[in-house]
Amino acid sequence: MQQQEKKQCYFCTTNRSVIDYKDSELLRRFLSASAKIQPRRKSGLCAKHQRALAQAVKRARFLALIPYTNR
Repeated sequence: MQQQEKKQCYFCTTNRSVIDYKDSELLRRFLSASAKIQPRRKSGLCAKHQRALAQAVKRARFLALIPYTNR
């Protein structure tokens, strides 16, 4: 079996300190086709940023900036 290299966290590599819930284009990048939040192994985020991303997505959904589901 080949060993795959771990993905680098997007937010750590771009030196973004805050994940803004108003930046819906950035948040959509980490959602699946059915509007679910991608797991860490798929998104490649570190635990700290995965938690912050989940919180930002939930806030954006509440304010109707991104959908809860896609049909």
